[in-house]
Amino acid sequence: MGHGHAHHHGHAHAPSNDGGAHDAEPAKGRGAQRTRLVIALTVTGLYTIAEVVGGKLSGSLALLADAGHMLSDTAALALTVFAMWAAGRPAKAQQTYGFQRTEILAALVNGAALLAISGSIMLEAIGRIHAPTPVAPKLVLWVAAGGLVSNLVCLAVLSAGRAHSLNMRGAWLHVLSDALGSVGAIVSGVLIAAFGWTWADPVASVFISLLVMRSGWSLLSETVGVLMEHAPEHVNVNDVRTAMIAQPAVDAVHDLHVWTITSGLVCLSAHVVTHADPEQQQEALAVLTRLVREQFRIDHVTIQLEHVSFPDETCARCD
Repeated sequence: MGHGHAHHHGHAHAPSNDGGAHDAEPAKGRGAQRTRLVIALTVTGLYTIAEVVGGKLSGSLALLADAGHMLSDTAALALTVFAMWAAGRPAKAQQTYGFQRTEILAALVNGAALLAISGSIMLEAIGRIHAPTPVAPKLVLWVAAGGLVSNLVCLAVLSAGRAHSLNMRGAWLHVLSDALGSVGAIVSGVLIAAFGWTWADPVASVFISLLVMRSGWSLLSETVGVLMEHAPEHVNVNDVRTAMIAQPAVDAVHDLHVWTITSGLVCLSAHVVTHADPEQQQEALAVLTRLVREQFRIDHVTIQLEHVSFPDETCARCD
């Protein structure tokens, strides 16, 4: 290699520390997640019907709000299963990351659905606070208790996968908010049965809606961050730059980018200015790649080395 421009690319495709890998997740792991999702989807779908019937018969908005949650849970779980299937499809040459972003798009839809459903329920609940309607408290208690049990079963089933997948986390948050909604419906049923406080039903609905809004906003913010290619929360880009520049062979770092493709797949690309001789540059590249992977948990690393003697007027070396 001459004394001028040295282009070296380091690609690290090893699994991340949080369970991800370059190709999202091993087929066995994806299969286990799909199985958990299908179980949760079946339980949630069946009990959604029970809550709709119970809400209509009892006149409880809290139960109907919970049924709305469960309906959104069912849709979210179905969407998650579809996204996992789509992410595993073989990609064409133009689709350089395959369909892995499908997971993020599904999570975005889930977050938006949570906000929309909770908003509509809250509006109805506010109207009922001023004009409470009769509610059959015993039926509310029985149906809400059954809903809570089904939610707890689904939470247990989905819990194992939520740390490794934003999509699984979105589904888990749906079910968690629904479990809290069932608790709210149970409390309102007890208050109506014990004291005749019919206003407890719409108040519980407002409480449920606020919980769902919080979960939906959190999920929506995170997915938008991924789509905008922000650096993930666990990576401080300034710290990455400082650590790279601190290496003996490195003079400067520019065009440094860190972004997320899908859950568990974080990417980095950078231009590194070095004074190392051509025969030493491979070692410098290996050191930098290992540093980024091990210290910052970044899986897919692309580094271009440029010798200090190369005059590059097209970009600022030390941005």
